[in-house]
Amino acid sequence: MKNYNKFLILFISLTYLSCSSVRVSTDYNDEIDFSKYKTYAFSKKGIDKAQINEIDKKRILKALEVELSSIGLRKNSINPDILVSIFTGANEQINIHNSYNYLGYSWGPWYNLNYNTSATQGILYIDIIDYKKNELVWQGIGKGYISENISKKEEQIKSFVNKILLQYPTQNYGALKNLDQ
Repeated sequence: MKNYNKFLILFISLTYLSCSSVRVSTDYNDEIDFSKYKTYAFSKKGIDKAQINEIDKKRILKALEVELSSIGLRKNSINPDILVSIFTGANEQINIHNSYNYLGYSWGPWYNLNYNTSATQGILYIDIIDYKKNELVWQGIGKGYISENISKKEEQIKSFVNKILLQYPTQNYGALKNLDQ
């Protein structure tokens, strides 16, 4: 019974971590007319600095190409309007679980659940840089958990990139800002 309870709680914890959603935040220059940007290129210098393996870089770049195309941007490596760069980070979270109640008593010898779990939270930054001005105009940040299971990993990376770029302003924010005044 003791092992079954530990397994059950561990399974629920891992299921929760693998299904957790991506938390997204963005920052951008609200004086920029994002609708004027029509073409993009990847910033090789920026992407080379991303501290992830080459396979995951390719997965992220492939997902970026799909999402950027879906918002109307075309790839143009010679004379782009914007450069797209990525960088990554990670936070390891260690969770300590025990079965003691607020009075310090265990729930009994058959229910003594003391274990640790850890998971790595991945962070993906997507930077959009105005090519002519060499100025950061938009940044999207996604935080979430990526499975080590290869079949799930590709779909999770696609989801990560999609949720971040859903926040990309495709309308003329300068004009909308003037309407509010």
